[in-house]
Amino acid sequence: MPTPASRRQLSTADERREVVLRTAISAFAVRGYFGTTTTEVAQRAGISQAYVYRLFPDKEALFTAVVEYCFARIRDSLTDGAAAATGSSPDAVLDAMGEAYARLIADRDLLMVQLHAQCAAAGEPAIREVVRSGYARLVEYARGVSGADEADVQRFFATGSLCQLVVTIGAEEVDAPWARTLSAGIRHY
Repeated sequence: MPTPASRRQLSTADERREVVLRTAISAFAVRGYFGTTTTEVAQRAGISQAYVYRLFPDKEALFTAVVEYCFARIRDSLTDGAAAATGSSPDAVLDAMGEAYARLIADRDLLMVQLHAQCAAAGEPAIREVVRSGYARLVEYARGVSGADEADVQRFFATGSLCQLVVTIGAEEVDAPWARTLSAGIRHY
């Protein structure tokens, strides 16, 4: 049976892991998977690089944990949105989840990690698998909670991707026909 001291150490390690994950989001958001070092993450978290490696065996494991953490935040956001829906129709539920997602990606760090993960997934199999699994869970969740058909679920995710683009490039700040076309009907904060 664990002693109170060993339970506290486990709790401290879990808490430190959480801090490193949240800190790593901001580090990876700036320079992505390829441009960020574990030294930078350690410095931001106020711990040694060796301690980062005690928590995560390598940078890939750290980045995939960050991506999974971001997908969990997205899922929580969609859950909150679905709970706040003003009706039970598929459109009402998807609209409320879209609103929640639009608010979530106002967190530029989370948005940038999503984009960096998608780019890294093109060449890194472990990252590709985490991104695939994350989207698989989100798609199945959106389909299940909304009751929407395939086309509506696809449109929901396509609109989410367009929302990412509009926010990333600051299209709302550009007074030009192309920017108005991309931004029309897209919520962002």
